[in-house]
Order: sequence, then C-alpha cells, then structure tokens
Amino acid sequence: MDLVCVGDVRAGASAAVIAAVGDDLAGALCVGAVADRGVDVGGVVRRSSPTGVMVVMTEGGERSMVADRGANAQLGTADVEGIEAGAVLVSGYLLLQEPGHDVAVAAIGGVRTPLLAVEAASWPLLETFGVERFLEGTAACDVVLANEREARVLTGADGDAAARVLGARYRFAAVKRAANGATLIADGRLVAADREVIEEVEPTGAGDAFDGVLLSSLARGRAPEEALALACHAGALVAASHSTWPEETGA
Repeated sequence: MDLVCVGDVRAGASAAVIAAVGDDLAGALCVGAVADRGVDVGGVVRRSSPTGVMVVMTEGGERSMVADRGANAQLGTADVEGIEAGAVLVSGYLLLQEPGHDVAVAAIGGVRTPLLAVEAASWPLLETFGVERFLEGTAACDVVLANEREARVLTGADGDAAARVLGARYRFAAVKRAANGATLIADGRLVAADREVIEEVEPTGAGDAFDGVLLSSLARGRAPEEALALACHAGALVAASHSTWPEETGA
C-alpha cells in the first residue's frame, strides 16, 4: 500500500498509510522512505514481530511473489477506527487472509469516504477465500481494482467482458491488462486505454502506482478517460524504471 500512497502524492494528492511494522531497522527504513516521499505515516504502528518482507522472482515475463507478512499481520481493528478521507483503498491482502480479515471488514464498514475501493490482490488468495465471499464482503465498496487474472477468477470472463461483469456490481471497476492497457467501467460506461510503448525494466509496483493515481484522480473529479490515462502512464513509468518510485507519475 505504500506504493499506492506514493503514487497518490506524485499525482498531486495527499495520502496517508495505515499499516504495522516491526520495531526494527527494516521498519524504520520503510517508514522513513515513505515519509520522505510525502506520505503521512501517522497511522503506522509498531509491533513486536519483525517487519514483513516479500521476495519477488521474475523470469520470462512471469512473476512469483512469496511474502512473510510479519508485523503487518498484527494490525488490529482499533488501528482502522475513525478513518475519514476523500478516497480509501482497503488492501486485498488484508481482506483475503487471516489474521487481518476482521480488520479489513472493520475498515469497509467503518470508514467515512465518498469513494471506497478494494483491490483483488491475488488470484490464488481469491480462489482460496471464495469469489462469492469476496463479492458479498465488498458490496459496500464503490471501486474494485483487479488485474486480468484476478478479474477472470472473479467473473469467469476475460478483458472487457470481465470489466462489465464487475461494473454491474461496483460503480467503478478497473481491470489492468498489462500489454493490452486497461479497461474501466465508470457508472456503467466502458472506458479503455492502450498500453504505453515502453522498454520494460521491472514491472513490480506498476499496478500499485496505477491504483493510486486512478483512485486519487477519480476522487478529485477527473473524467474517467483522463483518470485512466494518467493511471496507465503512472504504471508505465514504474515498469520502465529501476526505481520503485520514479519521480514522475502524472498529475
């Protein structure tokens, strides 16, 4: 979620992250890096477990990720009380796993925002968690964010068809399609954006940058076409860079 927040800030919005880190050097470095990029870290809490870590392996255009959630699995319902913002994104990794599910449920039910979003996070976790359970648990959300594989698990369809199925349930449904750009259903209307032509360096984090810029753009009243184009540009910049947080992400 830190990547989403940095994308928000780079797009001209203010952003805050709520998470848990360990009381260790890794936690201090993570929080400091995000704070240095303009994100409000007042909602980050310290826990006794080590800071979480994720290993990302890329080969032949395919990525595999293995995570140890560490301290972030110790986020509590009290940590998400009283949230009020122009837009709120609830992590699918929190919603789809135990411990954490009850925290996500509390956030979805308790936040005050005109634009509540959830990300599908992981197709294997979705399959284990259950599609109907996910759809029912996120019925109060205005926005769903998914990549093509996650959208297929949720709908049984591909591409624009998957976006339309999700768009029948959510006000905004975005499907990130990598080399094929992205599709957004906005109030029942389909908007599409082509992928920018780039030399891909490292795609990890591109989807998070997309999510942050899309959500902040919609929250600030940008037209769906403009919001989607800015989000795709933000994702492309990350994928074309060795940096997780390239300096430009759109405005």
